Amino acid sequence: MSLLNSWWQTPRLRTIIFVMMAIVLFGLYLAFSASFDSLGFPLDDAWIHQTYARNFARNGRWEFVPGVVSGASTSPLWTILLAIGYILRLPYLWWAYGLGFAALLLLAFATFSIFKALWPEHQSAGAWATLAVMGTWPLIWAAASGMETLLFAALGLFTLTQLLQYLNNPANHQIIVRIGILSGLLILIRPDGLLPILLIFSALALQLEKRGRNLLLYGVTITAVLAPYFFFNWTTSGTIWPSTFYAKQAEYAILLETFIVQRFVQLLYFSLGGASAGWQGISAAHLLLLPGLIWGGIVALQTDLQQRQLRMTIPLLWAGGHILLYAWRLPLTFQHGRYLMAATPVWIIYGFAGWVLLWQSVKMAERMKWMFKQTGILTYALLTIIFLFFGAQAYARDVAFIENEMVNIAQYITNNIPEEAILASHDIGAIGYFAERPLLDLAGLISPEVVPYISNEEALANYVLESPATYLVTAPGWPYEEIVKNGRVELVYSSNYPFTRENGLNNMTIYLLNPP
Repeated sequence: MSLLNSWWQTPRLRTIIFVMMAIVLFGLYLAFSASFDSLGFPLDDAWIHQTYARNFARNGRWEFVPGVVSGASTSPLWTILLAIGYILRLPYLWWAYGLGFAALLLLAFATFSIFKALWPEHQSAGAWATLAVMGTWPLIWAAASGMETLLFAALGLFTLTQLLQYLNNPANHQIIVRIGILSGLLILIRPDGLLPILLIFSALALQLEKRGRNLLLYGVTITAVLAPYFFFNWTTSGTIWPSTFYAKQAEYAILLETFIVQRFVQLLYFSLGGASAGWQGISAAHLLLLPGLIWGGIVALQTDLQQRQLRMTIPLLWAGGHILLYAWRLPLTFQHGRYLMAATPVWIIYGFAGWVLLWQSVKMAERMKWMFKQTGILTYALLTIIFLFFGAQAYARDVAFIENEMVNIAQYITNNIPEEAILASHDIGAIGYFAERPLLDLAGLISPEVVPYISNEEALANYVLESPATYLVTAPGWPYEEIVKNGRVELVYSSNYPFTRENGLNNMTIYLLNPP
């Protein structure tokens, strides 16, 4: 029993437990996927990263379609990490899984580090909060998705931990350079990294000692890291951000018609573990931490106001600002809220800390307090285990969907469509990886000229029919009826995956455009 209560005090034992838990959880999700259908990725976007990585390893150029330089990658650092696997001639699927596994471990160490920096007197709660983060099923889903989601969350927490260390020891200016490098890398993982950079600037501005020097040093360091990236984007697409950044916003612009406060509250509730639509239901166990999160946030805010600094609340401001950013420009909850997942570890961290502080302040009989505490712990643990298996099933279904729709279509194209044919397609990841054909991207990621037409189906149909595209590939949820009903198309192939139709979506289908 003493070992159970004190394992967190020994760094080596703590590391072993984190590693073993990551192995068990990651292995569980891969096992479910393999037994349900096959191994793979649960997102077509993962194939986009794979395509960029493979082409970069082949010829040293940043391109999705061979021979066409493109600035559509929103995560160049993740792509480079994937490319290392191709350079070393390692199996791409297992290399991607390995990176996801490493990101899950990094997130664990980052969670414990920032908890320790914020509440050094409650490190035991930090260790258990770390296990709770690792056991939150959407984060395991993200780790096995082939995407950069967890690496972004982990690096964000590490960056803020470095900031907290500096605020505790302002004389060490070398930390400023380290924070600047990490901040620049955050942008190279996701454009969303701009928000923590602004918060760090604000925190440094509140430090009166050598404030100007610190801000200048931080800004110069970030600029040095990001200048090549911004220059590349500018020369390829005319903007400093990747073209995907704008295409996604255009694609889902209709969602912005809802009042922004409603969008924010719904996204916030979902990120806290609530239902993805409406207000009833629970999607993950960490919703139970909400009272602790509120109390932890109040205590953190009081502390910062008293000390006139931005220290205890800066992770909360990052998480809340992250949700607000997406509510403002891209209010999506699909794919299990993968765009919002960077906030989840923060909610769990403050939720655990807040509950600890609440229990310390509650006055009741020790026996009664012990019973309430144990009941809460067991309830949370039970819900976590239940959702772990729900999440594993969801992951397996998502992988099967991508394999039987996107990969299926891509392999048909590889074997049956002429190499010189231009394909107009909405989901281009698997097609780009397997088929390696010229593409007209109807989502605008690598074809930014399409973006003005995305929200007007009739205009997009006319554009496609008048374009050099030879084939149209529809996507689940995007049947492109205006093109299909035009009469200037001929059915070539359909995936016919039953699961897609059972969920009210159309199968991916290939049409010949303007047949003779």
